[in-house]
Amino acid sequence: MLLKDKTAVLYGGAGHVGSAVARVFAREGAHVFLSGRSLAALDEVARGIRAAGGRAETARVDATDPQSVDAHFASVVAHAGGVDVSFSMIGLADVQGQPLTEMALADYLRPIEIGARTHFITATTAARHMTERGRGVILALTATPARLSLPLVGGFGTACCAIEGMLRTLAAEAGPRGVRVCWLRSAGSPETFGPHVAVDSEGQPAGLADTDYLQTLRNSTLLKRFPRIGEVGETAALIASDRASAITGAATNITCGQIVD
Repeated sequence: MLLKDKTAVLYGGAGHVGSAVARVFAREGAHVFLSGRSLAALDEVARGIRAAGGRAETARVDATDPQSVDAHFASVVAHAGGVDVSFSMIGLADVQGQPLTEMALADYLRPIEIGARTHFITATTAARHMTERGRGVILALTATPARLSLPLVGGFGTACCAIEGMLRTLAAEAGPRGVRVCWLRSAGSPETFGPHVAVDSEGQPAGLADTDYLQTLRNSTLLKRFPRIGEVGETAALIASDRASAITGAATNITCGQIVD
């Protein structure tokens, strides 16, 4: 097992990607602590994990509130003796499908503010605890607009750039004390898309026909497809494991070849 006897705190654990990651982590031996806004949704994921023989706990945590995150993290440390992996997969409430020239300032800034705030809070909270122990892995999920010039993504691309920039700095600061900081850069998974139109993170139509813009994005990948959420989970488990112990301050490319390194 890649994560045998590891403890993992997963933010956004009830989302499409978060729940997939949680299932893979638990299957690989981790004790997963799922946090998010909806306790009912988190509990449903946890029940599935326990039914499959895994270990999962849930808590309602406001990732925009430093006190809420710190209190939860401290409770996990007290319960489990420490945290080995922290992974933020929090939705950014981004609006896509509109040109910047037609977008409201509030819609542009929202994902940037949410992304910068929540990732700073969750990552630095984890880093404070992990550096005391001299080990740990901090993960985040970003996307191709952090690197590619894609139209109609609003503030989402800027948010991804902000998250990655902060994590690079944290990796430099936490690395000498045994803590790795990495992020998975995805092209987006089809399970998170609406059936007929592209949608924002709240599931609202973004004004893009799936057969138009999304097909164009598919065609831009070398594999002519998007990464499935299960593939995101499998990759995350590998990067979180000791087998990736030499990797830090870096993006893991899970774009199916939309980005070529």
